Amino acid sequence: MSPSESRATPRLALVTGGAGFIGSHLADALIEQGLRVRVLDNFVAGPRENVNPKAEVIVADVREIDSIRPAFAGVDCVFHMAALPRVMLSIEKPVETHLTNVVGTLNALIAARDAGVRRFIYSGSSSVYGDQPTLPLRESMIPNPLNPYALQKLAGEQYTRMFHRLFGIEALTLRYFNVYGPRMATAGAYVTVIGVFIRDKIAGRPLTIHGDGTQTRDFTHVRDTVRANIAAMDAGVADGRALNVGNGESFSVNQIAAIVGGPVVHVARRPGDARDTLADLTATREALGWEPKVATPDGVRELMRLANCP
Repeated sequence: MSPSESRATPRLALVTGGAGFIGSHLADALIEQGLRVRVLDNFVAGPRENVNPKAEVIVADVREIDSIRPAFAGVDCVFHMAALPRVMLSIEKPVETHLTNVVGTLNALIAARDAGVRRFIYSGSSSVYGDQPTLPLRESMIPNPLNPYALQKLAGEQYTRMFHRLFGIEALTLRYFNVYGPRMATAGAYVTVIGVFIRDKIAGRPLTIHGDGTQTRDFTHVRDTVRANIAAMDAGVADGRALNVGNGESFSVNQIAAIVGGPVVHVARRPGDARDTLADLTATREALGWEPKVATPDGVRELMRLANCP
């Protein structure tokens, strides 16, 4: 590397929703790799204290395109993570979640296009698959969204692919499978199963299981999810396609409850949830050279230690 290259200004990455669970971890990792990081957030879903002090912060709402345009100036890669990401919330408030998850994504794509951003990485969701006749879930399967959130995430990835085709912006969708880890929500009405179990464990209550607990999920640690995003930033393939980001192994809710430990209580199964998920990682390995590293039992036990579970 020449002296002029070593003094070059680091690339600027924009993380929308950068105060959120996954977004804040990604911002930390990008900063550790020497990139400049700009965080765009309205601090509705994620607290300000999640944001790395080395990141530039712009307070704006993805639903309002004029407010977010300045955040895209000079950006090399956008990681679009801003979302309202809960199934039950989308069932109860479909218009509100649509505005953030679909209109917000379209606004981010327009702002990225107009600012000349090189690459756009969209945080998709395995929920777009819904129930499928066979497992594992492959990107070639026809989506079958079972709830408004899944449909909204599908619309977002379709917009992302369309902007690649129409305007040439480099783009990828990463379909996340049940991400968990430090900073995940354990309070409030819309908490994922591992978050519910940890909340119950800390409170000394039985672990709440929706349905009979035999439903299975492919749980992905947030560190592996962040690594997939970083790999996507400069991957040779960026043609708008969707790629699975999972662990490639599924566990039943009952198995996760056994890892957490303690008595359980069963309540009615929630509407709109897929019965089983399991990611086929073949295409992701080929496109990104990425492999998950955190085994689910190890990740859950680590999270319990960090949360000071009894």
